[in-house]
Amino acid sequence: MAMKDLEQARKILRQYWGYDDFRLRQEAIISEALQGNDVLGILPTGGGKSICFHVPAMLREGLAIVITPLIALMKDQVEGLMRRGIKALAIHSGMGRREVETALNNCAYGDFKFLYLSPERLHTDLFRQWVGALNINYIVVDEAHCISQWGYDFRPCYLQIAALRKYVGAPVIALTATATPEICEDIMERLEFKEKKLIRGDFQRPNLAYRCCPTPNKRGKILDYCQSHPGSGIVYARSRRSCEEIAAFLRAEGVSSDFYHAGLSSEERSRKQEAWIRGNIRIMVCTNAFGMGIDKPDVRFVLHCGPAECIESYFQEAGRAGRDGKDSECILFWEASDFKRLMNTACESFPDLDFVEGIYHKVHSFYGIPYEQGMGRQLRFNLQEFSKAFQLKQAQAWNAIKYIERCGLWSVSEQVEIPTRVQIVCQRNELYELSYDNESMKLVMEWIMRHCEGVFSQSCVVDEKRLCAATGISVPQLHQILYQLSIRHIIRYIPSAISDIIYLYNNRLYPKDVNLRPELYRRLKESTLKRAEAMNAFVQDNSQCRSRQLLKYFGQDKAPDCGRCDVCKA
Repeated sequence: MAMKDLEQARKILRQYWGYDDFRLRQEAIISEALQGNDVLGILPTGGGKSICFHVPAMLREGLAIVITPLIALMKDQVEGLMRRGIKALAIHSGMGRREVETALNNCAYGDFKFLYLSPERLHTDLFRQWVGALNINYIVVDEAHCISQWGYDFRPCYLQIAALRKYVGAPVIALTATATPEICEDIMERLEFKEKKLIRGDFQRPNLAYRCCPTPNKRGKILDYCQSHPGSGIVYARSRRSCEEIAAFLRAEGVSSDFYHAGLSSEERSRKQEAWIRGNIRIMVCTNAFGMGIDKPDVRFVLHCGPAECIESYFQEAGRAGRDGKDSECILFWEASDFKRLMNTACESFPDLDFVEGIYHKVHSFYGIPYEQGMGRQLRFNLQEFSKAFQLKQAQAWNAIKYIERCGLWSVSEQVEIPTRVQIVCQRNELYELSYDNESMKLVMEWIMRHCEGVFSQSCVVDEKRLCAATGISVPQLHQILYQLSIRHIIRYIPSAISDIIYLYNNRLYPKDVNLRPELYRRLKESTLKRAEAMNAFVQDNSQCRSRQLLKYFGQDKAPDCGRCDVCKA
């Protein structure tokens, strides 16, 4: 990178983010991007990945498309950029066609610098119609490991990114926190890098002490640790129910704690997250849904109530400790039965293919979709209701649904926030004769007619915060008013919800045409079992420094003993 480009990049960094200089690997990734090269950056959790695409995009004319599967993180990043005076938008699976079209129009004809997209959107005709009008300077692929079928978190919709390159000439900046050497190679091939440029950060965290502690009483040990160690902490549990039970147990013993998982509403998640970041809650007990994009520097410890499903997950979760560089501990409490559970879970992730094919047809039948129909439909999916209707085990049904996603027949978005929608169903001339129960009801109707374009012909999204701010009523009052208007047949009211969404890529196939790719099935099952075995080996191997074991897994062979883990101490 020319000195002039480097100085301009530092100027952008200082102006918008307040830092004087880049970290070593950040500068190398930005240098490749500014030269127009495709680049894959592997930076550990907390390594400042977003700077690696924010700065080059600000230095080049046009708009950066940022593809990320994390809707909550997407919204946080957009809000963060807007606070810095940088125009950004997000398009995700919870939005209607009109909202998406408005956003794409703004990106094409406004001076926006960043468009965040969920990967499912790349597959839609609407996006493809607009992409030619967008002046795209970079294609940014966040969580890039999701494109590798052999990775722990593969998303089939990521495979659409290579197709995007056929009609967008912009270079790719791919970023992830966890990828083995084999996965790195797969990422660059699937993104069709013109020349393979890989920049890997140093994954060693000398301030972290890793410990694996066998115990038949994990909850008791977690309590003892929380009571005897000050500071903010995270406790990772493997199920939503465990999170709630452990948090209740800690609170009953006088430890400030709360729980967090994907089953909570967005308001609850935001409230709990903010309380923990501010220090009003000391311990957050959570599933792996917690932590993405949360940069709390002073986490003094991360405890695991049993092993994670793979080393990639463990390394990301443990890596949320000690981002301020101060000494912190990462302790995994385990018992012998955990390993049987871990291997069983890995095996059960792949129900037999006859069962999987049955689930494919049951999902279509559940929504009354006949053969040769259904392409493009978004199904609001409730696993509990579906499993009850067909007398299925929920875990088995869900694993089948996720495998069908891997085969590219549909995509699954979990816990999508579906906004409130309304449509005025009475005739326009009837509105003049309506008598409202109170002034608030009248103000709500006036706001809807003024701000919801097309509301007489279709259901439109209602921005509840804006409406409440404009009318001076609370959100619960608004919900009550909308309900009253609906039972008077003035509007059709679709309340907001959080739901899983299944997006159908194709019409329903006949049984002879459903290709579940047996060879892919076999290799994926082997890969999943291998990752579970690697996690088990890490926990039980007391012969080698914990830090060195982790670094070796990610291809960093030449690392010294940390001197701080339980193996080194022993």
